[in-house]
Amino acid sequence: MLVRSLLLSLCLAACSALPAFADGEIQKLITPADKARLDKYGETRKAALAEAKAGNPADVRQLDALLAKPLVSFSEGDLTGNWRCRTIKAGGLSPLVIYGWFKCKVTDDGSGWRLEKTSGSQRTKGRFFDDGDKRAIYLGSGYVNADPAKPYGSGPQTDQVGYAFRNSAREWRIELPAPYYESKLDIMELKR
Repeated sequence: MLVRSLLLSLCLAACSALPAFADGEIQKLITPADKARLDKYGETRKAALAEAKAGNPADVRQLDALLAKPLVSFSEGDLTGNWRCRTIKAGGLSPLVIYGWFKCKVTDDGSGWRLEKTSGSQRTKGRFFDDGDKRAIYLGSGYVNADPAKPYGSGPQTDQVGYAFRNSAREWRIELPAPYYESKLDIMELKR
């Protein structure tokens, strides 16, 4: 009896450490508006990147280099820890804007990876859900300065959704289609 209880406890602990899967919990959490944004991800991305080509040539080269990097599996490493992060805004009010580097942190609370941008005026806080070997879905909340982050699902002004892609053990990005403010596509680039 004791051995069986111990084994059951170990199994439950191991299962809770796995990332959430896109066909499970996320379907209960994602808002209809964010599901629609992901459904139009390809066309939104294409339009944003076409507009970005009219940006500063040096910035366009940086964006092209980032997007040309091959994708690797999320299962081959651990994202937890401190990261440098920056936002790239493509399309919309300006063709292309690349911001400077700030601080981000990824933690694992036992139910999957959680991201928080900890410096800069525009911040995000959210979590990732598995969406295959080389892609994850990010559901987060955008907020400004020291204002507290609202929970995901609080409305279109703060809700964020995107696909995360990994380029190496030291580089990855999140592509957020049709953000509420300023651009057609936000790309958060993260580096160790």
